[in-house]
This record gives sequence, structure tokens and C-alpha cells, in this order.
Amino acid sequence: MKRKLTEIADWIQAAGQNLDDAFVTGVSIDSRTAAAGDLFIPFRGEQVNGHNYVEQAIKQGAVASLWMKDEPNPPTDLPLIFVDDPELALQEMARVYRGMLHCKVVGITGSNGKTSTKDLIASVLSPYFNVRKTEGNYNNELGLPLTILSLEEDTEFAILEMGMSGFGEISFLSKLAKPHFVVITNIGEAHMQDLGSRAGIAKAKFEIIDGLLEGGKLFYDGDEPLLQELVDQVTAIQAISFGYEKEAVLSLEKIESGDEGSRFTVTGLLDGEFTIPVYGAHQVKNTLAAILIADEAAVSVIDIRSALRQASLTDMRMQPVIVSNGALFINDAYNAAPTSMRAALAFMEDTELRKEKWVVLADMLELGDEEQVYHENLADEITAMKLEGILLYGPRMKWLHDKLQKDSVEAQIIWSEKDYTPIVNTLAEFTGENSIVLLKGSRGMALEHVLKGLTNK
Repeated sequence: MKRKLTEIADWIQAAGQNLDDAFVTGVSIDSRTAAAGDLFIPFRGEQVNGHNYVEQAIKQGAVASLWMKDEPNPPTDLPLIFVDDPELALQEMARVYRGMLHCKVVGITGSNGKTSTKDLIASVLSPYFNVRKTEGNYNNELGLPLTILSLEEDTEFAILEMGMSGFGEISFLSKLAKPHFVVITNIGEAHMQDLGSRAGIAKAKFEIIDGLLEGGKLFYDGDEPLLQELVDQVTAIQAISFGYEKEAVLSLEKIESGDEGSRFTVTGLLDGEFTIPVYGAHQVKNTLAAILIADEAAVSVIDIRSALRQASLTDMRMQPVIVSNGALFINDAYNAAPTSMRAALAFMEDTELRKEKWVVLADMLELGDEEQVYHENLADEITAMKLEGILLYGPRMKWLHDKLQKDSVEAQIIWSEKDYTPIVNTLAEFTGENSIVLLKGSRGMALEHVLKGLTNK
């Protein structure tokens, strides 16, 4: 973005002081990272009032700041734009700027796999187009506007992740982004406590079609009946399915794991074999959405295949890491819900990468009243596996621990409520070059500390 300060004020129909023809080239909501050309957006929270840091942001190079009209004592010598609500002003700026952009926009939501799918789509398009994507977790009512305002005007594809915790949130984000294509990766159990049921989660995720531009397309998990029911109720958009079902527009037939990652075969809209440098059937399924988007962009099958071989995913998504003792860790510790947990366990059951298999599992959060059942139900998958060790971390994993003890599982079982040390010590003592270890847990459990602990051994 490169717009005059006075033009930005016009976008949000706001008056200001000391405004000149300086150009705004970015937006910042953190005075510590404010840079030259930024417009600073101060928020007033319970603990911190951003207005106290306006002068600091401008000293660091910000050209101006917003200022809430009811915030007292605005500094008279600084360039300020006066607004009723900084958050609404930020969203309005993004709405206006989005209308000026000519790029194709891809919106992505789902209970699991949003970030991986975003990364895969960006990876397959980036060799052939100027592509920008959501960075980090900037996928909410603040993050999405910041992402839109960060887009360069010559961007050709913007890949925007959309998260939510309740009804109406995805609808708002979709209407702000005005996507040409939208992707729903799957329906899981995260946010069950807010949305009541998987059907409620599906309905909330399906709001992503609300901002879809005329002629736009929905790509969705064709293996999920709850999504199919919603698709069948909508006739105004073109919906394209992907998954294992033979009826899917793009169907997954065969998956093999090797040193280079996951090799798989698809049939339907496209036929052929592809490889991605990550593990897990769920990541392969996410790749189907990337293939479909690339096909919409008229990328050839040969070029799709080439780009996917070099795909780069954000850390902690089925990420292979070899530690000093030679053990292979599959770091999938960015987040967890029952659906993604079962997918990771299925990979461990099927993989032949190493003979000795270990799983390190941490609590799954935000599951509502049924959280005990969801944790205990993991025992069904685990008891069917041949494992050397099952290492559990967090208070909720005590439920799974007790269930496995009742089931008389032969593998070594360790549970720790708050301390990583017993898990780190066990792995350091008993794993080696023949071992493969899965790390999987919700973000709040920070299971990557187990890897850090082994690195320091």
C-alpha cells in the first residue's frame, strides 16, 4: 500500500490534525515494531492503552496515528486522525483498499489444516505468480485487515486464512476479503464449547461463502457429510469436492511415505502422481485443495508437480526433525483436536520410516463438556498400534493414561501433568537411530519444549 495520509483519512471519513501529503506504506498496531511510513493504530485495552505509545511510534518513523475521539489530551503537535473506534477504522481501511486491488483472493477456513493448506497453495503458485499469504496467526478481525493492508498493489494471488471461535466471524472476514475462491479443509471438534456440535462448527465454517464474489468457487472436503448437506442447499455457487470418495471431483487414491516425503496419486479432474516434502495423509489431503486452486490458475500438471516437490510448510506441521541421538521426530505440535490427532496417529501406524515407534501426546483444548470422552477415545487407535512408548503430557491426558492402563497396553506409558522432564529423559534414554517419535498437542501445551529439551541434552 502506498497512499497519502489525507487519502487514508478520506477513506474512513475522519477529520485530523497536522495532516500533510506524506505517504502511508504500512499499518502497525504495536509501537515497538512501528516502522517508517506506518500509520499507527492505538487500541485501548484493560491492561494497556495504545494512546500512551503514539509518540514513541511516530519517533520510530510512523507518519501519523489514529486517536479515539473520547481519549483525552491528544498531543497537538502530532499528525492524528480522530476516529470513534480504531478497530472499525482499521477494518474500513482494509475494505476500501481491498476494493482497489486486482489480485485473485483465496479464502481458507476449516477446523484443522488451514495454515498447511495456505502454505501449500502459496507454494504451488509462488513460482509462477506474485503471491502473498497470511503470516502467522493474522486470521481474525484484526489480523485479516492488517494482512489486506500489507498487500502490494501488484500482488496477483492473496492467500488469506480465516479463523473463528463463534458464529458470524467467518462471514465478516469473508465479506471483508471478497474472495474469488474459498476452501473448507474439514470439520473437526475445536470450538465445540462455543458452537455446540460438529453441525454447528460446519455451519460456522460454511459462512466463508458469504463474501464469495460472483462466479467464485468453493472447494471443500468431500468426505464430510456435514459439509455435503450444506453444499446441497446452495445452488448459486459452484462447489468442487476433494477427498477419498470416488465421487469427489479430485479423488485421492494411493499414498506412500518415503525419504522424500509423501508420494500420492489422484484421479478425477486431474490424473497423476505428486510428491510433497512432508508426511501425513491429512497433509496430502490438504494438498488436493492446492492442486485444484493451481488448476484454476491455469498452472500445468507438470508445473504443479514441480512446485509441490519444493513446498514449504510453517514449522510444527508434520515437520521431520532428526535430533542428536539420531531419532526422527515428527513435530506436529502446532495444534491438536480429535480429528487431527487421529490423522497423525494413523500416519504413525502406517509408516515404515523407522521400526521403533513412540508417541508424545499433549492435551487437546477447547473441546467443551465432552473433552474427557474425546481424550479417552484416542485409546482405540493407540491400542491397535505397535508402539514402544506412549508419553502423555497435561492434566487432560490423565484420562487417556488411565484408560490405557485399564486396557493393559504393552508399551511403556508415562504421564506428566506439568513437567516435560520425565518425557525428555525417557526419550533421551530409550530412543535412537531406529526410532520415530510423534509430537502432537494443542498450541497451549507448547509440546515443542520436548524437542528443545532433547537438543540441550
